[in-house]
Amino acid sequence: MKLDKIYTLEDRGLLYIHGLEAREFLQNIISNNIEKISGQYSIFSSLLTPQGKYLFDFLITKHKNGFFLDCEKIKINDLFHKLNLYKLRSKVEILNLSNEFVVAAISREKFLNFENTKNEEGYTTKFREDPIFLDPRNSKLGARLIINLEKLYLSIKKLNLKLGQSEEYYKLSHKLGIAQIGSHELQNKIFGIECNFEELNGIDFKKGCYVGQENTARIKLKNKLSKRLLPFEIVKGSIETDQDILFKNEKLGKILIVGNYPFAIIKLKNNNFNFSEKYVCKNAIIKFLKPDWIN
Repeated sequence: MKLDKIYTLEDRGLLYIHGLEAREFLQNIISNNIEKISGQYSIFSSLLTPQGKYLFDFLITKHKNGFFLDCEKIKINDLFHKLNLYKLRSKVEILNLSNEFVVAAISREKFLNFENTKNEEGYTTKFREDPIFLDPRNSKLGARLIINLEKLYLSIKKLNLKLGQSEEYYKLSHKLGIAQIGSHELQNKIFGIECNFEELNGIDFKKGCYVGQENTARIKLKNKLSKRLLPFEIVKGSIETDQDILFKNEKLGKILIVGNYPFAIIKLKNNNFNFSEKYVCKNAIIKFLKPDWIN
């Protein structure tokens, strides 16, 4: 990410959750601890199935008397409906503000030029009353600004920034092993913990119950995590979703996300995986990228 650029992330949608019981409502269903959130701290979290399978992931930041949930836009309506199913009689209101607000990203170095900031993942401040926070998953992804669409271009001018290509941002995210495009392809296919949510600060194993907590905790405590979601690049050929990945005729995993930023679920017991090798699927040769959170 470049110091003089801002990247508008049109692939992201925003829900706003507020009401007397908003904090308690979220705490009972998400994988991270809502009590970590304050005016100076934002989090990454997920909503899982009761069996612990992946459904949605999102960033949460405090705004006025409620919370913004920043989620991939293609899933925002499904997330809206799922949250309303869980709401029941809770004193909570859920609004889809995707057409009114936009998510933008700036470099970590630019964020640290603001007054009263810290080089700490999740650290949050405000710019013209709008929340801006260092990405809680990995600070190399820079900071995210959630801003009213009508204020966007004036804010870009005040920040003395130029619009950058979002592809530059998403290439970095892919290299870091953080799936943001096409994550709907993961739904109900793999466990949330297999999406590396522990390494990306998206699971709190000390909080109380939440949806999917039992299996997530069991996999962690019994050291049963044998597969992980990993980014890869195509060396040759073409790929399709759900194709098996082979090495010396042994099945190692399956392609889950295709497109410009592909990911696959791969056997990775105890992080013992050879990233220097090339692997084969039906019509392609691929090579995996090693995120910096893997030792």
